[in-house]
Amino acid sequence: MIKEANNLLAILGPTNTGKTHLAFERLISYKSGIFGFPLRLLAKENYDRAVKKIGFEKVALITGEEKIFNKSSKYFFCTVESMPLNMDVECVAIDEVQLASDFERGHIFTDRILNLRGIYETIFLGSQTIEKILLDLFPKIKIQRRNRFSKLSFLPKNNLSKLNPRSAIIAFNINSVYEIAEQIRMHKGGAAVVLGSLSPRTRNAQVEVYEDKKVDYLVATDAIGMGLNLNIDHVSFSSLQKFDGRYTRNLFPAELGQIAGRAGRYTNDGTFGYLKKAGNLDQVVIDSIENHKFNNIQKIYWRNSDINFDSVESVINSFKAYPIKNIFIHKKNAEDEVNFKTLSKDVDILPFLNNSSLISLLWDVCR
Repeated sequence: MIKEANNLLAILGPTNTGKTHLAFERLISYKSGIFGFPLRLLAKENYDRAVKKIGFEKVALITGEEKIFNKSSKYFFCTVESMPLNMDVECVAIDEVQLASDFERGHIFTDRILNLRGIYETIFLGSQTIEKILLDLFPKIKIQRRNRFSKLSFLPKNNLSKLNPRSAIIAFNINSVYEIAEQIRMHKGGAAVVLGSLSPRTRNAQVEVYEDKKVDYLVATDAIGMGLNLNIDHVSFSSLQKFDGRYTRNLFPAELGQIAGRAGRYTNDGTFGYLKKAGNLDQVVIDSIENHKFNNIQKIYWRNSDINFDSVESVINSFKAYPIKNIFIHKKNAEDEVNFKTLSKDVDILPFLNNSSLISLLWDVCR
């Protein structure tokens, strides 16, 4: 199902264009709202900002790790996976909608894009690479394009020891993050570490250490590319490849641009580069990152969200439904689906799966 509406707005552009700030202000101008983010850290950052602006009692945080809400909560800041699906609010905003093309999480973003609506306004934020897809899905959508506030420039590759303060070094596995952080501590004195597997308290503490300038360097996974507002002057890649859950591959130019764009805050210019051991970037790719010009996304991942809970078999059959548009890639065997199939066969759980409410509850657990 695709919910068409006349109140759809897409705010598209590269990093550091003020997209999230604009959507935040629009959302809290309504009497209620839900804001979905790709990262727990980003949801928490905007939750904290909303608490300061409109008060603790009106704001909620919902992620896979944390739930903070009151009966009087009107504004919900969530990870996209944790957005409430059966709640009427005046405004809904979804950040980084180009992640609908992501193999692991894309079907979740697609579902929210297609089915989650605010009563008065729904806002999609993201890269211009998703514009063609959005216009295909919603011909009446309003598109607002925004330019970057500051310039992003390439610096030739360098040694770790020669990086200037306020640099972020990007690694793509946990071992590399800690190895690089240890090297910096030996030569430079200190580094903060940010990666998704840290507890919320530890992650927030590490961000504060860097932002308070108690250390001059940040070592992080590519998660910081998804909109974290940090005072970074330079982004350096320790590798130009990553393991994406299926195989090790070269980073796409748009992915490099998303991460590199974290350098430079507001009107302060930023730079990006890579360490000597990382390999080499083609000049064409460098130019595309500097000018924020990337290929359009051609297809996004989709899975049927109209699930029949009459029986375990009907749930599994619901996942087999094929998409109605050729821009959709049918997502198969997502983690929650695999969990459901496994648990529904468990001898301790199977006796309870005798009505739609309990089957639906098992699905909620798996999600």
